[in-house]
Amino acid sequence: MDFKVPQLIASKQAWLDAVLSDFDSFLKDHADCERKASGMAMSLVAKYPDRDAILQDLIHTGIEELEHFRLVFKIMQQRSVPLNAKMSKDLYIDGLQKQVRTGRENGFLDRLIIGAIVENRGFERFKLIAENVADRELAKFYHMIYTSEAKHGNMFLNLAANYFRISEIEKRYYELAGIEAQILNSLEIRAALH
Repeated sequence: MDFKVPQLIASKQAWLDAVLSDFDSFLKDHADCERKASGMAMSLVAKYPDRDAILQDLIHTGIEELEHFRLVFKIMQQRSVPLNAKMSKDLYIDGLQKQVRTGRENGFLDRLIIGAIVENRGFERFKLIAENVADRELAKFYHMIYTSEAKHGNMFLNLAANYFRISEIEKRYYELAGIEAQILNSLEIRAALH
């Protein structure tokens, strides 16, 4: 695909400080996010079973996100950090999901672009953690995670290119990236991915 992914707004230093000062809470949220990401990929398979060009990649992504959850859970066990008893609503994801337009085609494009934006935000934030966390094993782990997130972000846009013109994808990506910035800036800073 000939689409240059625009950078999302940079995360604030205050977010990184919050994560590094309460890493156990961040791990709990990260585990929840990986479970939700796996579910999101599989929900696209369920919603669009007729879109053959996307199914294999989405199934693979769902499995990979579940594997990331397993790896985060392993780190949590080593640190005696329990899983959250209940997964809380993610206001960031909820805000983005509210932008999904009606109509099968518009909704399909928006869901793929939101998938790309969420993965690109994960890439940016996991990279910050990898570059700033003191624990070398955690740095190595988050390097692996952010590399994977970068691939997923591009994958969602490539999947969209099977069904939509690049100019249409690009226009909507910029619109949603602008909304993503507003959502991100409106949220309370805490030791969580979003």
